[in-house]
Amino acid sequence: MRTIRQSKKLRGVRYDVRGPILVEAQRLEAEGHRILKLNIGNTAPFGFEAPAAIQADVVHHLPEAQGYSDSRGIYEARTAVAQYYQSRGLRDTTVEDVFIGNGVSELISMVLQAFVDEGNEILVPAPDYPLWTGAVTLCGGTAVHYRCDEENGWMPDLEDLESKITENTHAMVIINPNNPTGAVYSKEMVEAMVDIARRHDLVVLTDEIYEKILFDGATHHHAAAAAGDDVLCLTFSGLSKAYRVCGYRAGWVMVSGPKETAAEFLEGLTLLANMRMCANVPAQHAIQTALGGYQSIDELIVPGGRFYDQAMLADKLLNEIPGVSSVRPRGALYCFPRLDPEMYPIDDDQEFVIELLRAKKILVTHGTGFNWFEPDHFRLVTLPDEEVLTEAIGRIGEFLATRRR
Repeated sequence: MRTIRQSKKLRGVRYDVRGPILVEAQRLEAEGHRILKLNIGNTAPFGFEAPAAIQADVVHHLPEAQGYSDSRGIYEARTAVAQYYQSRGLRDTTVEDVFIGNGVSELISMVLQAFVDEGNEILVPAPDYPLWTGAVTLCGGTAVHYRCDEENGWMPDLEDLESKITENTHAMVIINPNNPTGAVYSKEMVEAMVDIARRHDLVVLTDEIYEKILFDGATHHHAAAAAGDDVLCLTFSGLSKAYRVCGYRAGWVMVSGPKETAAEFLEGLTLLANMRMCANVPAQHAIQTALGGYQSIDELIVPGGRFYDQAMLADKLLNEIPGVSSVRPRGALYCFPRLDPEMYPIDDDQEFVIELLRAKKILVTHGTGFNWFEPDHFRLVTLPDEEVLTEAIGRIGEFLATRRR
């Protein structure tokens, strides 16, 4: 019989956050082992529940959420998103500028399908959220990674970024606050990145899903504000993290800048939105309540709040392990520690985290899974409560003691 093979389009496409290490974790679970999954920023398993008002609104609207909606999203949700950006200084944002999707992940794929042609190059940060690299590759483009500088708080290296622009470069991806590093970019950094896009006629694709998860007085600056009227900017965000509803899959993309120059692209994006009929309708009813209601996230990101206290504890405990250094996160839900290569010579960091998994039943993600250049980092999710987090990092320290040169 003919062997059924995967599409050639998948060659080079990886998503290691849910790759071979998760398969091994599932095998161990089937054997009866209890695995602590610190590989994905999934809030619900760690006791973070959606605000009651959001849940109630979704339930209340279920009778009217049984049919398809406008493919771009229900009017109330798109209005709420537009008004949110208006309140953030982007006063020209309208309902027509907003598309609702099944989470940011779907919208990233849709936008890139509508935008990328074979051979196009897209600038993507390293480390990155790997969906960006995978989706660019799947669309026939080439993800060109610009380095973020660990010694400078994981800020993008602007010189490296600009040096990688060629005649085939079409867009720049900004992830701010950054997953996996926890970096939050200053206003000056955002403006400098957008200015590079302006000078080289690039589209800006800005992933801002963690914009409300900020620590120690960090301030988020929208790339769309710096882009103004002369740089096309697509801003991605949603409810998953700040409102603790990962499973609702409620996200959006907002288009700003010279939209008249992008009419054909936007027609293509609308076509793709039509082809998937619409985003899941019940979850769309959560958007207006979330954006307009009490912002309970503010209680979680200050001292005494779980997001804050757990992130700071994880950073402290990781830095106490000999040969481990972690840049203190300014936002998001992760630490991205470095293992000193002199103390821990690692050739294959995926195999390293699989060995950690087998030995200590802790599931983290290797740094090259985020398209980092060297096998000397891993990402740890800071969502468990302090007792569990202390136990988990303690086990990591015990494992590293067996690997120490």
